[in-house]
Parts: sequence; C-alpha cells; structure tokens
Amino acid sequence: MSDANPADGPEHGPTGPQPGSTGPQPGPTGPHAGPADSRNGPAVSRRDFDALFEAVRTWGRWTPADRGAWNRVTAEQVRRATAAVRSGLVVPLALPWNTVPGPDNPRPALHHMTDLGDVESPEPAIHKDFIGADYHGKAVTHLDALCHVSYRGQLYDGRTARDVVGAAGARFGAVSALGPLVTRGVLLDLPAVLGVRWLEPGLAVHAQDVIAAERALDVRIGEGDAVLLRSGQHRRRAELGAWDPGTAGAGLHVDAVPLLAERGIALLGGDGDSDVRPSPVDGVHSPVHALVVASMGVPLLDNLDLEALSAATGRAGRYEFLLVVAPLNIPGGTGSPVNPVAVL
Repeated sequence: MSDANPADGPEHGPTGPQPGSTGPQPGPTGPHAGPADSRNGPAVSRRDFDALFEAVRTWGRWTPADRGAWNRVTAEQVRRATAAVRSGLVVPLALPWNTVPGPDNPRPALHHMTDLGDVESPEPAIHKDFIGADYHGKAVTHLDALCHVSYRGQLYDGRTARDVVGAAGARFGAVSALGPLVTRGVLLDLPAVLGVRWLEPGLAVHAQDVIAAERALDVRIGEGDAVLLRSGQHRRRAELGAWDPGTAGAGLHVDAVPLLAERGIALLGGDGDSDVRPSPVDGVHSPVHALVVASMGVPLLDNLDLEALSAATGRAGRYEFLLVVAPLNIPGGTGSPVNPVAVL
C-alpha cells in the first residue's frame, strides 16, 4: 500500500461514490446538517430487527457474563496483538475535554480549579482542580458498559434492567466488571478507502462496505478484535462547524452487525457512536447499540478522535495496531470516560 495518507482527498466534502452506492450522493453539507435522506436505509421493520436481535445473541455463552465479549480476549490474544507493534508509535484516541456548549455538546463537561496554591504553607505549593461530565453524549470520548443499553427491558444476558440498575448504579454489567482491554485493533478508514475527506452525516455503512474496506486496506477483522470505524466526523466539524450528530451522523446500518458477530469482535468504536442517524429502524433510535451491547455483549467506544490514527496508519500502509483501553474503576458505573491508545 502507498505511504501517502489516503485521507487527504478532495479539497471539499465527499463527491465520489459513497459506501453502498453507485454514484455521488447529495446530502447535508453545511455546519448544521438537517435530517438525512434515504442514504441511511434501507428501512428495517421492527419485526425484522427483533429477528436480527435473536440471530446475533450470545446470552449464556460466557462466565463472567458481565464482561461479555471481552471474555474473547485471552492471554494468547494479547500476545498475538503485540505482534502488530512495529514502530512503537503511540497514538492517543480521545477528544479534548470539552467544556464549550454547542449543538453537539448540550451538557458540557466541567473543569475548574479548586486550589491555586496561593495559601499553601510550607512549600511546595499545590494546585488542584475538579472535573466532571455527563459523558454519555456526543462530546466526550467514553466506553459504554453492558449495563448502559437495554432492549425490551432486558440487559445483556437476559437480565431485567429494572432489577439490576437503580439509583446506586448497576449490579450487573457495570464498567468495573470489565477492567482494562489490550487487544488487536483494526481501523476501517472509510474516507481513506473512498479518497474523500469525510462521510456526510446520515450515510449508512453496510456489510459490503466493511468487506470492501478490508480488501482496500489489506486487513481482516478477526476473533477478539476491536473494530474502529472512521467517518471523518471530526475533520468535518473542524472545517465546517458543529452540528447535532444525534440528528444526522454517518455510521453502521444494522445489516453490518451480523458480519461483525460472525467475526467475533470484542469491541466496536468510532468517531461517532457507531449508529447511523437517523435510525433506519422504526421505533428504535439506536439499533446498533441494542444489537451490539444488549444482544452480543460487545462494549462500545464512542466519540473517538481518529484523525491522527488515520494519518499514522496511512503513512505506515497498515491498518492494524495494538489497542489499549483502560476505563475508570467505577463500581456500578454505566461506562467511563477513556483515553484509548493505539500502538503501531
């Protein structure tokens, strides 16, 4: 593969063929993109979605159950993952802590000083600060634990959500049950494959697009892997301004999930939240979340910054790496802010 960064595409937004299409696709191009059109489809009925939920379900497969698909990552898997390290380049994948309100950050994270060190005696002076975040949104890089998503009242492994999640937190599927993850990461860099700067909001990525990306990037998703999908969302935001990605965002169509289930992934992440928005499933606002977390037991990484990783993998000409994810140890927590690290 070329050492050039294939993400350096056209001067403006995508104009070439898009995933799952045969030609240029119109769509939102301004900084405040509105609802997407049929590019987020095809539409999926609730009946077909429920059948898909049953088809990819892994309930009862692992012990402990609240680690879900992270049970796939054995010591042998970790040893194999270290073989992906060649240059030793370390690439952090978290967005900056975002305290600025905007259409994609209605509940900004908090950061303020609690001690300026001006009253300390004796030496040395100490400076302290406070951070806090309602992190399950579109602005903080975070991990979704298995207790974060229920469907039809049930969490992963058939646990009844109201029985195990309460005011004190979760007694099943909490982020504290997961611990750190060290595994092989695979970047599906869709803008690099297409030679565009980003995918337009509302564009669905289908199973055939995942397979085409594997071929183009000379990489294959395998058992226990972490799959990261780059849409170029943050590059678009930097150049055109913020919009509400809960209204229109590029991401996976539900028809891509059976392929990921067949490959046996341990983690799914992206620079969005993995779901195409608007949802193609009537009455289900986050169908990929429901399938991947509640049915498959696969935690999610949301709101990654994949721009530096895109550049680094493009220069290296390879799209696999060692991935380290270390969530905070929060008993009962539904997830955690994280700063995942890729090592090439």
